[in-house]
Amino acid sequence: MKYLILICLTLSCASVNATTCPDTSAYDKAREVIADLGKITTPNGVQDAFTLEVNGTVQAVNVRGKDRNNPILLFVHGGPASPLTPGMWQFQRPLEDYFTVVNWDQRGAGKTYLLNDLDTLKQHMTIDDFVADTIAIAQQVTQRYGKEKVILMGHSWGTIVGMQAALKRPQLFYAYVGVGQVINTRENERLSFDYAQQQAKQHNNTEAIAELAELAPYPGDQPLTRDRIVGARKWAQYYGGLSAYRTESGYFYRAARLSPEYNAEQVCSINKGSMFSLELLLEEFLAVDYSGVKQFPIPVVMLMGRHDYTTPSAPTAAWLQQVKAPQKHGIWFEHSAHMLLWEEPGRFVVELVNVVRPMAQ
Repeated sequence: MKYLILICLTLSCASVNATTCPDTSAYDKAREVIADLGKITTPNGVQDAFTLEVNGTVQAVNVRGKDRNNPILLFVHGGPASPLTPGMWQFQRPLEDYFTVVNWDQRGAGKTYLLNDLDTLKQHMTIDDFVADTIAIAQQVTQRYGKEKVILMGHSWGTIVGMQAALKRPQLFYAYVGVGQVINTRENERLSFDYAQQQAKQHNNTEAIAELAELAPYPGDQPLTRDRIVGARKWAQYYGGLSAYRTESGYFYRAARLSPEYNAEQVCSINKGSMFSLELLLEEFLAVDYSGVKQFPIPVVMLMGRHDYTTPSAPTAAWLQQVKAPQKHGIWFEHSAHMLLWEEPGRFVVELVNVVRPMAQ
């Protein structure tokens, strides 16, 4: 079942079975330790968790940083419906020395999934809705914390939303940072499948060779159904296309159970939200193509995993080479795939501090 959830587009989704809620009580003492370690104690720090009314929905927001004078980093999570808040304890604390980091659970995701009427929400689950939410949250957090603009960063599915928000309302943002950027969905699928076939043959994996042969040609002319995508992604991820040098990414999928930000019901809502959102967004997601964007209105930074075959980095590098922007930077993470925040966290902080943070000063 794990690979079924991994289809959540750029595969930054939640864990194993969307119908089974894990018992998190065994982790209570560990969550207390993590909460204490992550407590913001600096006099000018910020540690806020609240809800905002956003375009007819209620959305859960989390804001953390050691010094509220730092620039705001607004983080658009992946998925769809794979919130970063329950896993931020794993990687975010060093960023909080240099940025005020804003995460929120998007419509249909995590805590936000629980806060809204699903029948009503179903009527407003398009990429344009997510883009409008991003713009509205950027406006509200700048007002709340007395800032002129924010730095906008997207991961995976969040890059589809973030890039469009930056193109639509560039005046709200100092810069755009894409992590595991999606440029063209169908091209990503082709590259991921080709990599899986190459690795399967190289390792003489007869099971993988047979399963992939049944899908070929891929994506081909057949509809890109969920089952076809799951089958194609399964082996690319097994051979390190999600986390470099790893066959699985349990550190990510089970992180929410240790999160001090999420109770048991909210942990369960991650999987429920993933399935809810995927059904409504898959068709539109598969049509995404930013390759025709030749001008970008604000500085753009692309952080690319060398081994990423979930949202392969080659199309991003090619797009960055031809686009015109006030500033542009392409930064390769040589020992990362799609999960470079977790895979090379030190390098991730260094690049954001040295390259991105000055854009907000």
